[in-house]
Amino acid sequence: MAVTAIIPAYNEEKTIGDVLKVVCNMSLIDQVIVVSDGSWDNTANIAKKHGAKVIELKENIGKGGAVKVGVKECDSDIVLLLDADLIGLKDEHIFNLLTPVINQEADMTVGIFKHGRIITDIAQKIAPHLSGQRALRRYIIEELEDLDITRYGIEVSLTVHVNRKSYRTLEVYLEDITHLTKEEKLGIISGFSSRLKMYMDIIKVLSKTLMH
Repeated sequence: MAVTAIIPAYNEEKTIGDVLKVVCNMSLIDQVIVVSDGSWDNTANIAKKHGAKVIELKENIGKGGAVKVGVKECDSDIVLLLDADLIGLKDEHIFNLLTPVINQEADMTVGIFKHGRIITDIAQKIAPHLSGQRALRRYIIEELEDLDITRYGIEVSLTVHVNRKSYRTLEVYLEDITHLTKEEKLGIISGFSSRLKMYMDIIKVLSKTLMH
C-alpha cells in the first residue's frame, strides 16, 4: 500500500532540511512531496537537495490549497501530512503515525506532541484537532471539495469531516518533538498577526461546518 508524504512549506529554510533527513530515508514512504507555498527563501532548493519532489507555487495560497496541490500530484492510497517546522522528528514518530493506517486499524491518525516543549505540549493538549501531523486515507482528503479555501483551517476541517463520517481516528503521542511558534519565526508582532489570521481561518471553517 503506497504512502506519500506531503509537506506544505512557507519560508521554512531553517527547519525543513532536518525534517526531510528523516522523511526521505523512511522505507515506509514511497514518495515525498514538498509544496513550497509562495516561499521566497531557500526552502525549495533545500528540499530538492534532499531528493523530495518539489512543487513551487508562485503565490501563497494557504496550507489547505498547498495540501490539495500535493494530493493531486500523487496516487498513493495513504497520505502522511507533516509540518515543515518540526524539531526533533524521528523515524519512530513517522512509524507510529503510519502503522495504524497501513494495518487498517484507523482511517486517520493525529499526532500529539508530548515531552517536547511546554508551550507546544499544552497547545496540543488543549486543541489536538489543530495538529498538522496526520496519516490518513487519501479518499478522506478528496472528499473535502473546498479544501483549497480552508487555509489554516485544514486540520479542523479534516477533524469535523471524519467525525461526521464516523471514520476511525486514533491519537498518537509523539515523544520529544516540538515546532517553532509563529512568534519565534516572525517576531512577536508579525507572529501574533499571523496567529490571528490562523485563528480567523479556523473560525471560518467552524462557522461553515456548523451551518451545514
